[in-house]
Amino acid sequence: MSGPSSTLRKRHLRRRLHRALVPIAALPLIITALSGSIYGLLLANNVEAFWLMKIHTGNFGVINLQPYYSVIIGILSLLIAISGVALFVGGRRKNTSTT
Repeated sequence: MSGPSSTLRKRHLRRRLHRALVPIAALPLIITALSGSIYGLLLANNVEAFWLMKIHTGNFGVINLQPYYSVIIGILSLLIAISGVALFVGGRRKNTSTT
C-alpha cells in the first residue's frame, strides 16, 4: 500500500508528532530563557536572586535535573529541528491542477 493515501497518512503522522513534541520542547526552553533574562536584569540592578539561577540550570527544588538539563534541552531542540525540517522538505505538495 504505497499509494497517495499512504503518503498522506505518513505526512499527517509527522505533523501530529511534531505538534506533540513542540510544547514538550518549548517548556524547558521558555523556562531557561525567562529565568536567565530576569536573573540578568535583577543582577544589573544589584538584586541577588540566586534561586532564579537554580531554575535556569534545572534545579526545581524537589526535582533536580541539573546533571541532565542541558542534555534534555539539546535533545529536544534537535528533535524539533529535525522534525520541522522533515515536514518542510517532505511536506511540499505537488500541484496537480492544470490551468
